Amino acid sequence: MISIVVPVFNEQDNIRIFYQEVCQHMESLNYSFELIFVDDGSTDNTCAILDQLVRQDIRVRAFLLARNFGHQIALTCGLDHADGDAVITMDGDMQHPPEMLPLLIQKWQEGFDIVQTIRVNTKGVSWFKKLTSRLFYKLMNTLSDVHVAEGGSDFRLLDKQVVRNFRRFKEQARFIRGIIGAIGYRQVQLGFVAPQRYAGHSKFSLKKMLHFAIDGITAYSKLPLRFALYIGVLFGLISLGLTLHVLYIKLLTTEAVPGWATMTASLSFLGGLQLLGLGVIGEYVDRIFEEVKQRPLYWTKDKLESRE
Repeated sequence: MISIVVPVFNEQDNIRIFYQEVCQHMESLNYSFELIFVDDGSTDNTCAILDQLVRQDIRVRAFLLARNFGHQIALTCGLDHADGDAVITMDGDMQHPPEMLPLLIQKWQEGFDIVQTIRVNTKGVSWFKKLTSRLFYKLMNTLSDVHVAEGGSDFRLLDKQVVRNFRRFKEQARFIRGIIGAIGYRQVQLGFVAPQRYAGHSKFSLKKMLHFAIDGITAYSKLPLRFALYIGVLFGLISLGLTLHVLYIKLLTTEAVPGWATMTASLSFLGGLQLLGLGVIGEYVDRIFEEVKQRPLYWTKDKLESRE
């Protein structure tokens, strides 16, 4: 059996067409399947539509999270409840093409444990988003020992053995692309061109993109902490040299000590570097604080499934 996990948030205009397309392509294969929707705290008519789908199709299940936990947590919820021999995760806005499902399953049949899709291009996406996405992956792969393919998406197939081991990862700040990149197993990549959303608009704002990037970098790289240390040592030595220079002028020459402008600029610059270092350390401390509380990753308010 194949489990298909779909996190959704305010996707009332996309769910029905998505469901129809997935069923069309999966029914052409010799596999039974289940469709697991995870509603991430939607405020529109998404829950009502999911309830209708569950009532009309025994293959559909839905989990309604108690609030908006974020895309990565919603994916985790679906993976925790998937029962298939292989699990496919994809978004419900039609930007992950359902017609690729047979190809993912074919690669799994060939012996690959993870079939990862790579977004080659996205129709209708601004140059700014493309640029920031490219810069993120380059920065991530430069700072981290874990390689994350540029253009990697959360549209992938995982063998049940991979899913079992994925469930052992309990960190709060989730970067699933990093976890999958580091988990091992036999992996293969497939490229695709993402079409425009069928309806609605992206929920992935610039603020969420920034948080996602910070979570990814701090989850798999200690280099920012080391950079703060190295910069601190470097400018500490520079400050020591300036101090020796001032003492030399004061004690061994009759030249005037440089004015307040130079001193103020130096102090401001060094103070800014210290605050930068503290900010980097603070990001890591914040993640330690969240982890040690050991709170559950998510909780649901309801579970929708057929009574048959």
